[in-house]
Amino acid sequence: METVYITGHRNPDMDSIASAYAYGELKNLQSRETEYRAIRCGDAKAPTKALFKKLGLGLPPLMKDAAPRVLDVIRKDMTFLEARMPILEAIRLMDERNLSILPVFDKDKSFLGVVSQHEVSRFLISENLEARPRYHFFTPNFEKVLPGRFFQRGGEENFSAPLMTGAMPYETSLERMDRLEGVKPVLVVGLRKDLLKFAVEAQLPALIITGMEKDGVPDMDFGGFRGTIFLSHTDTAETLRLLRLSAPVEQIMERNPLAVEGNLDFDTAKQILLGSPHRGLPVMNDGAFAGLVTRRSFIEKPRKKLILVDHNELNQSVPGAEQAQVVEIIDHHRIDTPKTRDPIYVYARPVGSTCTIVFLHFGMAGLKPSPGTAALLLGGLISDTLDLRSPTTTDEDRRAALALEDISPLSREETAHLIFSHSSSLKTGDPRDILLSDFKVYQERSWSVGIGQVEVITLEEVEMVKDSYLSVLEQVAAEKNLNWVMLLVTDVIRQDSVLFTSGWEEAEEKLIFKARSPRLFSLPGILSRKKQLFPEVYRVLEELDREGKG
Repeated sequence: METVYITGHRNPDMDSIASAYAYGELKNLQSRETEYRAIRCGDAKAPTKALFKKLGLGLPPLMKDAAPRVLDVIRKDMTFLEARMPILEAIRLMDERNLSILPVFDKDKSFLGVVSQHEVSRFLISENLEARPRYHFFTPNFEKVLPGRFFQRGGEENFSAPLMTGAMPYETSLERMDRLEGVKPVLVVGLRKDLLKFAVEAQLPALIITGMEKDGVPDMDFGGFRGTIFLSHTDTAETLRLLRLSAPVEQIMERNPLAVEGNLDFDTAKQILLGSPHRGLPVMNDGAFAGLVTRRSFIEKPRKKLILVDHNELNQSVPGAEQAQVVEIIDHHRIDTPKTRDPIYVYARPVGSTCTIVFLHFGMAGLKPSPGTAALLLGGLISDTLDLRSPTTTDEDRRAALALEDISPLSREETAHLIFSHSSSLKTGDPRDILLSDFKVYQERSWSVGIGQVEVITLEEVEMVKDSYLSVLEQVAAEKNLNWVMLLVTDVIRQDSVLFTSGWEEAEEKLIFKARSPRLFSLPGILSRKKQLFPEVYRVLEELDREGKG
């Protein structure tokens, strides 16, 4: 089944995670042929975690990047071998299914190694190079490779021995056997009573009597013989050929094969395989066998399919998104969409929350979100519109909030209290974490600007912590090679904000906001980074460009 991942932006807020989760529910209700999986590409903030926990729901899993990985091309449907299966079975499977490598497991399904065409070839070549090779036999495999049946099962199932036939005169056969210097062979012979009698007396490990009819019984006494007797329905030459291949695959498998990690990127894994003599490699994931990759796995680079919610710019999306295929965009921000090879579904609307748009899509489909999902949508809407008090709030947001409250197990008041009671504290929080927790980078004209935003329940701590925050803004600007870095700190109760800046003097002197002190501005009534702060930042950048300072 095809998988499409639904992701919000980096450093995701509640609107981003909730809208991805809810849109995944909607898309899965509409399709059974594709799995839609909500993910996040950053840590969830405290209010988001609190709401998911309150509802008993699991957060979408973290995806660190969307670049193709080994796990995206792994072959999970491949046949495996049990360690004691005969080599003939490995050859048959490779031929029938056009495979170059097979994994080997023990009876407890623990991964032991691999058998490839290389190991099989080496086995076949070695038996022709040695003067008289010794084979490892596992007697239960006789009936898996030979047409016939057991006449007697010996006490010893595992042993190593050379093969000997009874094609020579009796005396010559004994002479040849004597040359083995005490090593007892497996005798493959027709119903030659003289040789069989000698074999019984010598207690050879196994007797393979060839040319026996299906219901035939050898007319001789095997009393006292402790070895295995197998009645083969085919001739001696064919019996010998097949018997050689009855050895367990564990005797030829590579026990410590070169392997690749499932999380390894596609290109690196491809180079490892192509630079090795192997045609396939096992894939390990967290120390456990996950599957195999072969050279055919790397013919075409896969592209994950993504639906972007609450953003439409690849530089704000999950790392590696530029190597993925964007198939839909659901957003309420300005448009700067990536180029696509094929037409895609884009739905952008100037409302206060992406959750409002996702709820509209439920209605367009004639469906309703589940109660838990409705609560998440309401939470995302409340968070992004500051409980419908942000200037970005529209009548559609208000109507959506009313409708969602009717479905949600939590009221709007309960939801808002839960969210804002987990707002950040400038004094107790780490300045760097707070700046980057909801941080967006904008590429405008010749400038790169980063703006973070954090909601707090009081601005009384600003003067106490400003030095540490101003220092962090400078550091982040240098690390990320940004011209200008800002942090908008918003009091969600009094609907007021302050702005920390990184110290770009010629830009900051053009801001219309009142400076409280160097690099600290008062923004009364400013609540929205998108609708109120960024337009002023954009105006300043345009003015700098006109002055030729770009």
